[in-house]
Amino acid sequence: MSTSSADSNSAARLAFVGLAFVFLTTMLGTTLPTPLYPVYQQQFGFSQFMITVIFAAYGVGVVGALIVTGRWSDQLGRRPLLFGGLMAAALSDILFLSSQGLSWLLAGRVLSGISAGIFTGTATVAVIELAPKDMKPLATFAATAANMGGLGLGPVVAGLLGQYGIWPLHLSYLVHLGLVGLALVAVWRARETVTRSAHPHLTLQRLSVPGEVRTVFLPAAIASFAGFSVLGFFTATAPAFMSEVLGYSNLALIGAVAGTAFFASILGQRFQNRLEESLRLPWGCVLVILGVGLIGTAIAIVSLGIFLAGAVVAGLGQGIALRAGLGAITAASPAEQRGEVTSTFFVVSYVALSVPVMGIGLVARFAGLSATGIGFAGFVALLAVAALVLLLKHRAKASAQPASQSSSSQSSCREP
Repeated sequence: MSTSSADSNSAARLAFVGLAFVFLTTMLGTTLPTPLYPVYQQQFGFSQFMITVIFAAYGVGVVGALIVTGRWSDQLGRRPLLFGGLMAAALSDILFLSSQGLSWLLAGRVLSGISAGIFTGTATVAVIELAPKDMKPLATFAATAANMGGLGLGPVVAGLLGQYGIWPLHLSYLVHLGLVGLALVAVWRARETVTRSAHPHLTLQRLSVPGEVRTVFLPAAIASFAGFSVLGFFTATAPAFMSEVLGYSNLALIGAVAGTAFFASILGQRFQNRLEESLRLPWGCVLVILGVGLIGTAIAIVSLGIFLAGAVVAGLGQGIALRAGLGAITAASPAEQRGEVTSTFFVVSYVALSVPVMGIGLVARFAGLSATGIGFAGFVALLAVAALVLLLKHRAKASAQPASQSSSSQSSCREP
């Protein structure tokens, strides 16, 4: 290999790793508040329901950004959208740093959601496009790992800094602002992978599911909804369950437990290809059911160990179900509608981050946290069971159809 070729390959690897770092940094910022919610609750006198409303504002930002900007990077280029997402992340940090109450926190969460919504679509594609040839097989996983890894690291970093550092409600955002500065440099140095349109036509991302895809889409979307509901639980309400039900108030421990579900999701996505393809989504559903069963049991008998085990098992199931479900609907979708179908899938998934946890906050006001947590576990288990039943019914029908067609063909051959 010539010196110029080696230098070119090194530069390509550096750009690839740099953009993965940018993706991880942005997603890390979106979960920084997780272990700090009990502190905000004490400082501003918020109810648990108000904490879930603050968290849910993030989902509004994500879904809005997915729908509004979903197609923009194809017209404007990847880098302008990435710069926009980073600026939204930086503004979110500034709002949290200077927070004076509810409206500041809500605005900060919406901006954080906007940054995540932009990056979910744009950065995933950009990381894959920038991967050198020898790293192409790992490109999709690298993008996924940066996404989920960032989400998992956020609570860990904020928990450690909040518990053992100075300025518990400020230091993590200052650190993140510094990381955003490095990320801006990385995006500036990355090459553009899209030829910008001379006359950009910016439209909303359509959401649709063609009729021929619905039998595949429905169980995959329900399974993903169940899995993302668990992730929403750990990023929004797990701190309350840890402190008020299980009796642990250490912010570093709360952050570590919350992050565990996301790290387990990465493992589930990484190793799901070791399962036979037809078993991936069913196994994802089964593990989500087992995981939330452990979570509900832990809340009932007050056990941190079982609670943590539930986070691991449910996270593994979520990762397997997400990647298997997305692969199934992508394969089943017509090429010209693939973007619409996958966007619809992600909108359903991100709605699951917000709506169920708001339900937890509302119901807990009347039923108490323990009963509400157990009920939530049962609700998610029922969703995963429904997805599993629909999936098995679809496969049974699909396998019976060729036999029926064959029998009909033989019968017609016997007719005079």
